[in-house]
Amino acid sequence: MLIEVMASSGRELRDVFRAATTTHRRLRDHLLTIAVATVGIDLLCAIVAFVLERHSQQTEIKTFGSAAFWTTTQLLTVSSQIKNPISTGGRILDVFMEAYAITVIATLAGAIGSFLQKRGAEMDDKH
Repeated sequence: MLIEVMASSGRELRDVFRAATTTHRRLRDHLLTIAVATVGIDLLCAIVAFVLERHSQQTEIKTFGSAAFWTTTQLLTVSSQIKNPISTGGRILDVFMEAYAITVIATLAGAIGSFLQKRGAEMDDKH
């Protein structure tokens, strides 16, 4: 039973990447859009964080690499060992990034839930 479920899940995942049906294509397109947008926002936020924070005396964001590390961990909602920004602009950026991360999680949950519901209905129609 478990092996059948795992095999079925593997086929569905393969079908998402291949866009085997319209339902699979929609999920793949959602995932791709979210991934591309998040990488772009991560890079943009890293630049902004670096510009806003690099001259603050007590900040740990002194290089572009540390800014990129900090923004990536914030967007992954795991935080980092780097302290949060000191500047007002950096703090506003932090709130924006956390709101974006929450929105992405909710969007992913909705897209996957919609996919599962639609695929379930499609499979029921086959039987």
